[in-house]
Amino acid sequence: MFPNASVIKNVMKIDLITLFPEMASGFLSESMLAQAQKKGILQIGVHDLRKWSNDPKHNRVDDRPFGGGAGMLLKPEPIFDAIEALKTPKSHVVYLAPDGEKLSPKIAENLAKKEHIIFLSGHYEGIDERAREKLFHQEISIGEYILTNGTLPACVVIDCLCRFVPGVLGNEKSLTNESFCNNLLSFPQYTRPAEYKGMRVPEVLMEGNHAEIEAWRKRKAAERKDQRTEKF
Repeated sequence: MFPNASVIKNVMKIDLITLFPEMASGFLSESMLAQAQKKGILQIGVHDLRKWSNDPKHNRVDDRPFGGGAGMLLKPEPIFDAIEALKTPKSHVVYLAPDGEKLSPKIAENLAKKEHIIFLSGHYEGIDERAREKLFHQEISIGEYILTNGTLPACVVIDCLCRFVPGVLGNEKSLTNESFCNNLLSFPQYTRPAEYKGMRVPEVLMEGNHAEIEAWRKRKAAERKDQRTEKF
């Protein structure tokens, strides 16, 4: 699956443990992530947590919480077994938790420096606290809202961090110019045709003066940030 991995010195390995592997597999096998895997820059594995169930008849990995309450919790045994089966001394283990540290470009950049990351996608009402206390180096949230499970957040984090892995982006300059990396929103951009339905592209972008173009873009990005701040 990764034909060039043996000749790439620094292959980044990512493993995702989830109850919904097909939900992740499609996302992780498209676009730049697919190309990076073909080049041997990334190696991404998606694993069904049920593989480590200690209930061979039903493959259950959840149970009711002690003390009562709504919903179910993921049991500690399959979580411990899955992570212990995949981890190495260099593994960085991450739990996607609604109350985790909020994802940012800085967090993504730091994750991209790891050699191997294991992500656990939560589900139901969460996971047994003993797993949270013992297994994870980091807990990450992608925002203050509720989703059905942590598989999509895990994919978002993987997509975000992989942009910082050398060789993943076709144009490395695009990373340094991206909106949130410089604490601004994106500047307006235009392509052909120069005029459409009476709307013209700003002349400064068509005159070829790169210093003026850069100044215009910075000014417009700052204006957009101010407008959004006032609005919200």
